[in-house]
Amino acid sequence: MFTGIVEELGEVTAVEQLEEASRFRLRGPLVTEGAKHGDSIAVNGVCLTVVETADGEFTADVMQETLNRSSLGALAKGSRVNLERPMALGGRLGGHLVQGHVDGTGEILSRTPSEHWEIVKVALPANLSRYVVEKGSITVDGVSLTVVEAAVDWFTISLIPTTLALTTLGHKQSGDPVNLEVDVLAKYVERLLAAGVNPLHTTGEAR
Repeated sequence: MFTGIVEELGEVTAVEQLEEASRFRLRGPLVTEGAKHGDSIAVNGVCLTVVETADGEFTADVMQETLNRSSLGALAKGSRVNLERPMALGGRLGGHLVQGHVDGTGEILSRTPSEHWEIVKVALPANLSRYVVEKGSITVDGVSLTVVEAAVDWFTISLIPTTLALTTLGHKQSGDPVNLEVDVLAKYVERLLAAGVNPLHTTGEAR
């Protein structure tokens, strides 16, 4: 489980194409400190398993399913990436609950800069539209953000200078893909209601 608060701006140092998979080597001295085989690290919002670490770098195998559902397949040597370690139980929840399970990809439609922040408009896939609401939370390339406006096929986010400077969102251009993860709580509520469960029924029995 993650919070969507990016810890480090890392870099892809190598990409190896495997059969129906890819192996990435990424540089991130902070997130690899104390990391070991089997640990999880979120890369642009995608939860990946550490294969090995050495000299501030780690490798991770990415299966075809993940490449199909996220923008990781577009990464190449030199690409910058947002990195985050899992949250520690008992720690502060700075963003919102993020699983690192990408729901789909969007596309940067436009950027509108101002003196102290920047408004970014992102295309929203039709199957995710119902989960995105004004003032709700969404994860964009692993960054926990608040939705400013929510339309049927797009939403906007407001980026402060810190986010622009310390994450890949400061470098994304119109047309660039981004990974999207919606609030998992909304998906659970939808599933329960579809099953006919009354959330107010204390015994938890379906009606």
